[in-house]
Amino acid sequence: MSENRDIPEPHDICLLLRSHGEQRWLISQVVPVLRQLEEPSSIPDDQLGAALAYLEVLWLDACRRAAETDAACAKLDLLDSNPDRALYEEATRYCTAVRSLRTAVGHRVALLTRLPAEPVSHEHSNS
Repeated sequence: MSENRDIPEPHDICLLLRSHGEQRWLISQVVPVLRQLEEPSSIPDDQLGAALAYLEVLWLDACRRAAETDAACAKLDLLDSNPDRALYEEATRYCTAVRSLRTAVGHRVALLTRLPAEPVSHEHSNS
């Protein structure tokens, strides 16, 4: 079977998929719970503890997803010496945007819980 060299490097696509998955998780799972907890009197006092515990579980999963995204970003930089520039730039921009979302959500989580606002240390920076 012949290889098609026109196909972008899979590391670019992996980062795009990881970033997209993390973004969707934050927006569809974590943010709705945050909104409900942030709204005064939206959760009865006897259910507040359970809601905060659920938020903590969601945030732990978000931390795992963040680590996977960051690992994919680091792998892209390490392995792709001559990447498809357009796809590489798109993937790294998307990752940067997701990191910004992650930070904003993390600060909101930290205000409600005693969990750290930053899920992982950023070994890779796209500044």
